[in-house]
Amino acid sequence: MTNLHTSSPAGEVLRAATAASSTISSLAGSTSRRHVGERFAVQAEPPVLRRQAHLVRYAHVEADFDMLIDRAIAAIADGEPVEDEILGHYVNVASLVRAVSFREGKLLEQAVERLAKSNPDLVVLMQSIKLPLVKAAIEAVAGNDWRQLQGVRLDCEAPAKGSYTPDLIVVNRAKHVAFVLDLKRSLASYGDTSRLEELKLKMLASAMVLPDWLYKTQKRLMVETVGVAIIDGASRPSDHAAGVWALSEIDDLLEIDGAAACMAELRVRFGRRVQQLLEVEARRALGLPETPTVTAAPLLAAAASTTSLHQRRFGTLRAISRVMVCEETTGCDEHGAECTFGCCGDPTFDDDDDGRDDPEALTDDVVSWPPEHIRIGFARRLLDA
Repeated sequence: MTNLHTSSPAGEVLRAATAASSTISSLAGSTSRRHVGERFAVQAEPPVLRRQAHLVRYAHVEADFDMLIDRAIAAIADGEPVEDEILGHYVNVASLVRAVSFREGKLLEQAVERLAKSNPDLVVLMQSIKLPLVKAAIEAVAGNDWRQLQGVRLDCEAPAKGSYTPDLIVVNRAKHVAFVLDLKRSLASYGDTSRLEELKLKMLASAMVLPDWLYKTQKRLMVETVGVAIIDGASRPSDHAAGVWALSEIDDLLEIDGAAACMAELRVRFGRRVQQLLEVEARRALGLPETPTVTAAPLLAAAASTTSLHQRRFGTLRAISRVMVCEETTGCDEHGAECTFGCCGDPTFDDDDDGRDDPEALTDDVVSWPPEHIRIGFARRLLDA
């Protein structure tokens, strides 16, 4: 039996019209996608699968992270170990291990600062920030449960006993929330010692003066809630009630979906490079020949030859707003000509501060200082705050 639809002219016309319509729709769709594809690339992921308002994937930061890893490896390889009678010819291996412990912490700090770019509401302060440990704040934290200190705000210029230098201060301008972060490559070394409790005391005491400090030193940057968090790079079980967060939970602090996955991939790649360096040094210490499969030798040579003074100091990837101030209770005479704390010269700020230094913008801002209610304590998820 003959199929009338396939042999009749009407059927051929119908198929031709359908094909033409499909082609035109496809061309129109591809043109539209070409114009808006890059702009709305984040929307390609179903919103139901995302917990945060902002998104980052490792491909977005891979180039910058690779640069950070290269700098860290170069700084590690550039060390000059001192002879040690106990370590003997293993001194190079021990020197590498010590350098890795330091550089990994710095790498994590810079990586978090880079990821924060994915959330335009965030301002990240880092490097040489000294928050005064006001005497009244130390006594208040030491003698009271921190939950009883809600609403207490202290003057950052009050008499102080030294200072505390956080690794990062992350400010969410939209929610007027600040986080004082201390990143540790691992909390395993702290164990049951009192060092961790001493660190928490300093962080909570500095949190009590942070709102006043931010307002006075960061061009009227205002916050009403300050949370402190110790970030464990090894992502062991966290204890938010005690102020300890796993690195795998950093999405909630930054409100950036995928931030924790990026940090995990960064540590994997950094670890691979570190292990290559250690294998080369271990073989040298044992007098074994370097196998052709080990690729660390050319990496080590390249790193040593390209390391500059700036890289040895492990500068940040991009310029950020850095505040360098001396404590009010100490004079600048002790710092000498190399003082970098701002009170010995004009403090410098990054120009990229979203127009906060614009006189007209400052005039238009509605200033209400000090806030009526200020909360401090261990960091909580912003979604639950």
